[in-house]
Amino acid sequence: MSRFPLASMGVGCSHKAYIQDKKLGSDMSKTTGLMALDQGTTSSRAIVFDHKAEKIALHQKEFPQHFPKQGWVEHDPDDIWTTTLETARDAFQEAQAKGCEVAAIGITNQRETTIIWDRKTGQPIYNAIVWQDRRTADICRAMKADGVEKTLHERTGLLLDPYFSMTKIGWILDHVEGARARAEKGDLAFGTVDSFLLWKLTGGKKHKTDVTNAARTGLMSLETLEWDEELLRLFKIPRALLPQIMDCADDFGETDPSLFGRALPIAALAGDQQAASIGQCCFTPGMIKSTYGTGCFVLMNTGDNPKWSQNRLLTTVAYRMQGQVAYALEGSIFIAGAAVQWLRDGLGIIKSAAQTQALAANLADNQGVYMVPAFTGLGAPHWDPDARGGIFGITRDTGPQHLARAALESVCYQTHDLLAAMEADGLSPKSIRVDGGMVANDWVMQFLSDILGIEVERPVVSETTALGAAYLAGLHMGVYESPADIARNWARDARFSPKMPAQTRKASVAGWDDAVARVKTI
Repeated sequence: MSRFPLASMGVGCSHKAYIQDKKLGSDMSKTTGLMALDQGTTSSRAIVFDHKAEKIALHQKEFPQHFPKQGWVEHDPDDIWTTTLETARDAFQEAQAKGCEVAAIGITNQRETTIIWDRKTGQPIYNAIVWQDRRTADICRAMKADGVEKTLHERTGLLLDPYFSMTKIGWILDHVEGARARAEKGDLAFGTVDSFLLWKLTGGKKHKTDVTNAARTGLMSLETLEWDEELLRLFKIPRALLPQIMDCADDFGETDPSLFGRALPIAALAGDQQAASIGQCCFTPGMIKSTYGTGCFVLMNTGDNPKWSQNRLLTTVAYRMQGQVAYALEGSIFIAGAAVQWLRDGLGIIKSAAQTQALAANLADNQGVYMVPAFTGLGAPHWDPDARGGIFGITRDTGPQHLARAALESVCYQTHDLLAAMEADGLSPKSIRVDGGMVANDWVMQFLSDILGIEVERPVVSETTALGAAYLAGLHMGVYESPADIARNWARDARFSPKMPAQTRKASVAGWDDAVARVKTI
């Protein structure tokens, strides 16, 4: 696969000069801050970091999830926007009060989630269809039968699954009255969440995305890193809908001055998993990270040449910055922390996620109880959109502690499935860097190391997704000179080494494999 020359980065001279003044200490009373807007599946966060990755301010707000039908998951785009803006303003004001001047914004976001809005009014024409949504499963099946998946995989590195954006776009165009005609006339705009937030932040002046988010739509060629005309034809997506594709660290415009009292440069966009990989400083081929949030996503940097999996992992873009492209091999798990959220909100057997550590630790083993949290189907390497969750091995003695342990174990077993697929592809990492909300749970981290049979490294800064967006913004603005400069900030908080006997590991994984086989439909 060839690589194409990239346009030089358009760094605004005034922005660059501003940062250089700060680095040279022209105003020693002020700290230079980088604000990351981390828009996730269940909440929006804004974090201001200084150049050493120290947190200056953090604000977070949850927002509602909508489930109109079985397998459907939606967000109100207004909730996405208002919670993002509110947390951003709160973090900006707190940073200012602490003597920190925000120099730029980086945005990271839940990927694949699809929004279409009116270019004149900025109003969405339908709710955001979330990455977890399964409504287009039948469409994907029909297109597979027509042989479309081979073309899709060869051009994008993805598989034909409702997870990705392309069939979500088509569903909205076909189910909202008049939408397709309006799209073809250029009256509508599509975006993943990054593009939607950029549009809102700039007052409708910028319709852009970056290569990592574009790579998750199923419409961008991995060869050219541009929209693929053949895929647009296959999925019947009007070209006029789509944003301009940029580097991850680039000039994305400025915020409307009314939002923060002055215009702030927007200097970075990146999908959440790629941002986490950057926050974990996985800049060397072979480095691997795993993020445990609502879902779980494992990314391995494969360097400047894409690696094509023979075991149903995804080939994607890790980043494009300073004229350099890095690719990644990815495994996607749809339900991780969401399983614990279900114990809390769905079953009511815990009041907080933190309780699960003590519950799980009270048991010497899982006593044969396994949970397969296929609430929205199974992701990699199974790719079964019709699978549904199951709990196996229940007896009269089964209680909250068993369910809590089974939920936590399921995250580790799913990660094992991904690394087993990577190993089958000839890649065998010796350690893995972890991040996300669940990694604060020491019990989970030790069990993860035991089941994977490799070392697990937890960084000092666990908010690596937001940190990655801040790093990218800082790179564009001149706060950091290079990825190597960024990598000096990474520091380990804890290392977990495998302690489980090999025979116990083998038996535990076999029990999991049996449970997964019971819920699969393909």
